[in-house]
Amino acid sequence: MTSHWTAAAVAGIARAPRPEAPVIAASPPRILPGFDLWDYWPVCDADGRVATVAGGQLHMLLGAPVLPDPDSRHAVARIRLMHLAGGRWRDLGWLLPDDLAPGSREWAGSAVVDADRRRLTLYFTAAGQRGETMVGFDQRLFETSADLDGLAPMNWRVPQEIVAADGIVYAREMAGGGTIGTIKAFRDPRWFRDPVDCAEYVLFAGSLAQSASAWNGAIGVARRGATGWALAPPLIAADGINNELERPHVIVHDRRYYCFWSTQARVFADDGPGGPTGLYGMVADGFAGPWRPLNGTGLVLANPAARPLQAYSWLVLDDLSVLSFADLPGLDRAPADVATARRHFGGTPAPVLRLRLDGDRSSLA
Repeated sequence: MTSHWTAAAVAGIARAPRPEAPVIAASPPRILPGFDLWDYWPVCDADGRVATVAGGQLHMLLGAPVLPDPDSRHAVARIRLMHLAGGRWRDLGWLLPDDLAPGSREWAGSAVVDADRRRLTLYFTAAGQRGETMVGFDQRLFETSADLDGLAPMNWRVPQEIVAADGIVYAREMAGGGTIGTIKAFRDPRWFRDPVDCAEYVLFAGSLAQSASAWNGAIGVARRGATGWALAPPLIAADGINNELERPHVIVHDRRYYCFWSTQARVFADDGPGGPTGLYGMVADGFAGPWRPLNGTGLVLANPAARPLQAYSWLVLDDLSVLSFADLPGLDRAPADVATARRHFGGTPAPVLRLRLDGDRSSLA
């Protein structure tokens, strides 16, 4: 059964105290000069814990060379591999060999390493089509793996498509309005293994095919069976409410299941209640739901009102630490021009936050 993030829940955001993240520095230090870095994720064990590899953590980050317009990064994004140990980042270069991915660029996903630290499995979004002459909006979900020799992935397998949008439950046409925030979604695969029955799932940001609304975001699901992956009904739908439930992921804490996603103030429906750019979530007693909005509204944490664009793309880990990247931390409103956006774009990991979870309630620790 699909659970719904409703207008009534979202309307409650305006009536409740807003859980705001601390203000971050207007110019946070970059960990990789010359490159913009954003959506990132650590390599995890099969049980969801961040894996220790070579005395530290392997992280995958979307990356692009610094361009005059930071929004242009999405059209050339690739996955960068970095190692974090003792608070220091070490750059390991582009993760995938040139032309291995079937798209024109690589968008966010997740990664799992086996217990022996010898095999690395990557789930990622292939955006566009390889060789296209114009930037396309196609989004497809792929799985691939490599042998891991210390910090070096080698012998990458040919990526295999996990599932395809069916045009019945999940929309196939991705163009939407053709601009950031209006395109549709079939991206951000996040692998999850249910500790109760060891069933394997991939959650992804999707769009509902049968919606009459331009705001038809959903959290999609694929489940691995005996013959491979198969689409399942959405876990959570925001039909008529919100266009993008990005980078969805599930953790288990105190025997409850918590599903989190990121969204932006600008992608709430024009004719309905809205919320701030922030991290949102719902809670359930099992993976199948029903899912209930955390704090009664779904809002887990917001950017500060004085810095509404400071960070984005939050990821909650099993220890309740929260990763994100510095977006436009020095601004109190959307930039008026490309030059302003370039000066203020963070393009690097933001300070790590921490949550408290208590049943259906969440708060910043």
